[in-house]
Amino acid sequence: MLHVPTTIEDQLILRAIKEECSWEGLPKRLQSTLNSKDEWHRRITEHCIKKRLQWNTSFVRKVCREGEYYEDMMRYLRRNLALFPYHLADYVCRVMRISPFRYYCDMIFEVMKNEQPYDSIPNFSAADALRLTGIGRNEFIDIMNKCRSKKIMWKLNKSIAKESLPTHPVDFAIEPWWGVCLVNFTLEEFKKLSEEETATIDKICKEEANAYILFDPVVIKGLYRRGLVYFDVPVYADDRFKVSRLEGFVSNREQSYEDPIEELLYAVFVVSSENSTVAELATTLQAELSQLQAAASFACRLGWAVKLIDPGTILQDQITSALNDEEDNSLAPVGSGNISTDAAFFQQDNLGTENHAPNSGFARVAFVVDANITSYLMMGSVSPGLKSHAVTLYEAGKLDHTSIDDLCKDLTTLESAKFEGELQEFANHAFSLKCVLECLKSGGLSPNELEEITSMAADISLKEPSGTSTNHINENGNTDDLEVEKSTRKKPRKYRVDILRCESLANLPGPTLDRLYRRDYDIIVSMVPLPVSSLLPGPKGPIHFGPPSHSAMSPWMNLVLYSAIGSGPVSVVLMKGQCLRLLPAPLAGCEKALLWSWDGSTVAGLGAKFEGNLNLVKGNILLHCLNSLLKHTAVLVQPFTKFDLNSSGKTTTIDIPLPLKNSDGSFADIGTELRLGEDESTKLTALLSDLEKRLSLFTVGYIRLLKLCKENVNAFAPNSYEWVPLCVEFGVPLFSPKLCEFICNRVVLSGLLQTDLFTEHHDAMRELREKLNGICLEYQATGSSARMLYNREQQPKGQKSQLMSYASQRWNPLTEPSSPISGTSDYQRIKLANRQRCHTEILSFDGHILRSYALERSYEDATKMNEETSRVTNKGESDDKDSGETILPGVNLLFDGSELRPFDIGACLQARQPAALIAEASAYTYGDKFVFLRCGWRKRGMAKFRVQVLMHKVQVSLLLLTKSCVLNIFEV
Repeated sequence: MLHVPTTIEDQLILRAIKEECSWEGLPKRLQSTLNSKDEWHRRITEHCIKKRLQWNTSFVRKVCREGEYYEDMMRYLRRNLALFPYHLADYVCRVMRISPFRYYCDMIFEVMKNEQPYDSIPNFSAADALRLTGIGRNEFIDIMNKCRSKKIMWKLNKSIAKESLPTHPVDFAIEPWWGVCLVNFTLEEFKKLSEEETATIDKICKEEANAYILFDPVVIKGLYRRGLVYFDVPVYADDRFKVSRLEGFVSNREQSYEDPIEELLYAVFVVSSENSTVAELATTLQAELSQLQAAASFACRLGWAVKLIDPGTILQDQITSALNDEEDNSLAPVGSGNISTDAAFFQQDNLGTENHAPNSGFARVAFVVDANITSYLMMGSVSPGLKSHAVTLYEAGKLDHTSIDDLCKDLTTLESAKFEGELQEFANHAFSLKCVLECLKSGGLSPNELEEITSMAADISLKEPSGTSTNHINENGNTDDLEVEKSTRKKPRKYRVDILRCESLANLPGPTLDRLYRRDYDIIVSMVPLPVSSLLPGPKGPIHFGPPSHSAMSPWMNLVLYSAIGSGPVSVVLMKGQCLRLLPAPLAGCEKALLWSWDGSTVAGLGAKFEGNLNLVKGNILLHCLNSLLKHTAVLVQPFTKFDLNSSGKTTTIDIPLPLKNSDGSFADIGTELRLGEDESTKLTALLSDLEKRLSLFTVGYIRLLKLCKENVNAFAPNSYEWVPLCVEFGVPLFSPKLCEFICNRVVLSGLLQTDLFTEHHDAMRELREKLNGICLEYQATGSSARMLYNREQQPKGQKSQLMSYASQRWNPLTEPSSPISGTSDYQRIKLANRQRCHTEILSFDGHILRSYALERSYEDATKMNEETSRVTNKGESDDKDSGETILPGVNLLFDGSELRPFDIGACLQARQPAALIAEASAYTYGDKFVFLRCGWRKRGMAKFRVQVLMHKVQVSLLLLTKSCVLNIFEV
């Protein structure tokens, strides 16, 4: 792993090495730290060894001899079981005569001698050793079992393990463009060469081109087995290559030592593209070109990357070399069979290069998934072909479009199989993945449309030969080119799909990921659910059919949805760090409640997203569950009565696929598509039409609707219930094949991928980001609502808040039998339903009754002014790159079924915790630092406290005392 300097001294030493400062030129501060000149030279050598730098191009050439440097490096590599330094083969193989095969044999022997497990060998070292020695996990275990069976002999002499190791390298694939290089021969070795071998060596020495295709493969392999030649895999700045399957990858541990080349390999797997040169990849990754060339060379050496070669240059060099050989009467001709085969191979690669050119007319799509999908594909007992795809996707972080067809074929084999238990969940993800890939590959066209377009294209190609351009004039004097133009306009867009793993993308720096998206892709499609740690494309990047921002992946999106349509379940937002002594009125007495954690964190499975009814908590343990969750994150709580639950004690939901509009602009008949009854279809159509007018959702995803009871009846009688929105998710869900099929069907009917409606999608997502940004700015700890609510404590004496009315439209504390409030008159019920409303309304629960307060006019004017200032200051923020941080609420909130208001629950908190203090502590998100607390005591009937946080956010326990009694210990 790359070591980042942690101290100022380390940073100064690194800078001095890069500037090649001598001992005399070092600052006195560094000289006092290093103590001596020898220590300074040792630091230089250690740094160059860890960076795998060449002796003649690095600072170490002024410190030690070349031979000593490379010997120290090889000792370091053997000790750490590191990868063979192929980029230093000119000295290590040629001068030191250390071949990769012998290096890995010695490495495996050291592991066996120390009786270490096979997993102790790092990933890439184990894969390269398997390629050269043929010793993998099973062979390693078999050799160790044979050695241990000898008991005393094994304990006394560990060298018996060498007898089981191979003496020659196994056969492996050699590409025609690999270079053949000679080692420094001894006189005895040269005398043992045959005439053919001598002629081949002379040719290698004389010719500038030393490609493997120019020599007799039998002779070259014989020389390689004896260690007289080694292979060079040249990668130049203008080369292009593509990543293929990771065949032969060994899933051991990652390296614990520092190796910049191995670190680059994972990034190369994700960022590589046949449309980009190695120099462009280096620019994208902001990496050194030499290190990236070494990483790409190693990937090609193991067969994990395929170099795209221009056949013109290679064949021209080959013909020139053949003519020179005829003139010089060379004894090493190239067989005609090999020439024709390799020429066809090069032509095939060249065609692939042309097809992948930037102007080839293909729209490039990236389907972003998480690491869980790889475990769902690891069903080797059912379909062994899926294992290779799963390993490639997990380790490389990417499946190229050339592998998608094979993946779909392998996924098709699962359709006839039957699954039970947990395997059914794995199969569901596999079926959904196949459905999504086929939809994206087809460009959102139905099978019938694809057949018509294919036949139309065939007819056009038959009528007019390729490569000709004719303009026929009809009777009216117009050319037939108009018909060609019409057919060209109707030509569908072609799509090529890559699969990317979001965890691999998250390991890339943000600017690097932006450059990758803009360079390689036109459309990004995300799966549902997407991890919170995922990095999302910016608004200025490619089209993203997924969450428009990180706030859309949190309960903020629920609040925006409810506020936009003015409908939704009763919801209470509780700030992080609070500890409740009793439940506030909307939660007290509920049968069950649904919990949503703000940042995806869970406690004993609570708060997880997309767990459905598993997140339903019984009302009698709700207080304990909330206190457990509030220590770690903010929570959105949605209480339900027994009348809102079905006979099995669960909520009733239905998922509506997006987009809601068809390709002709008409509204989709969702009820018919989901095979619902007429009454249900009418209700859903009215709700969704209203939602579409208030909140544009022209994207890929689904809306989950919840069925709630209007009246206290024992069953869902006609007209006694209503559908309300519960949540909206952006992307393609893989956990439900049925829902995934519905969404793909909506993509086809809407023509989303074949029409020029991407501007409409961009505008819809920009509007949604503005709404999310607005609600976050208003209700975060430093927002206008927080200032309005917490500044209420600073009102002058004599000015009190005006008591408006009891509050809530959907939740009625006056008639709820489980509420601690007693019944009231009909007049008060009418007053509840038609209560006054103002901009600064605050809902408050004093432990017995829920009230609505209106602050003074001055607070309302100040709040409006603050909101306008925030809008002007933060104008354009929604179009900037998402910060990726989850904004926590700084105010307790209550959505009463139609409006979202601040919620004062101070009476429900342990020791009457001041909400302003908790909000202030949650406002600082700059890491853990020391905190200084000033506590002052004042008496107003009982002992209270004041705590002022003077530093940034921390995890600190506050011990609150009232006289000599401990009231509570809570976390801020």
